[in-house]
Amino acid sequence: MRIILIGPPGAGKGTQAALLHSELGVPHISTGVLFRQHVDGQTPLGRQAGRYLDTGDLVPDRITTEMVAQRLAEPDARQGFLLDGFPRTLPQARTLSELLAADGHRLDAAVEYTVPDEVLTERLLSRARTDDTPETIRNRQQVYRTQTAPLLRFYADILLTVDAAGPAADIAEKTLGLLRPCG
Repeated sequence: MRIILIGPPGAGKGTQAALLHSELGVPHISTGVLFRQHVDGQTPLGRQAGRYLDTGDLVPDRITTEMVAQRLAEPDARQGFLLDGFPRTLPQARTLSELLAADGHRLDAAVEYTVPDEVLTERLLSRARTDDTPETIRNRQQVYRTQTAPLLRFYADILLTVDAAGPAADIAEKTLGLLRPCG
């Protein structure tokens, strides 16, 4: 199965991907992990991405998309994947569709995790990351609403929505229940 996970920061996409990947037998591909691997490995893409990451800026679509394209070409991802953190924008979504179509593939599902704002804020503040302040959380939620939420319309024909408030194992079961008819 080829699946993307969509949701605001704190919705639990990474947690769900970690729980789902073994059940589905596909790799969990996180852009955050890709960035760290490329930066730590000092690859050409990593050096380019590092300049943006060091200043707290978003890594441009061109660099992110190339990292994802390279990862999707690896043998373990040829039969499917769970993408966490990509696509985040409509241009990235269009590029992903083109990448998959070039190999005769398409996405099987886009899973949207919904959580009330107050629960998201509580989750993020409890993570104890230094960049998780109420102000940065509000900003990231706004960025999600303006840049990423439009993906919900783009993927409307394959969109599955899961209420992600509650225990992670229960959310994974709900997700698997919705995905079974897709695969």
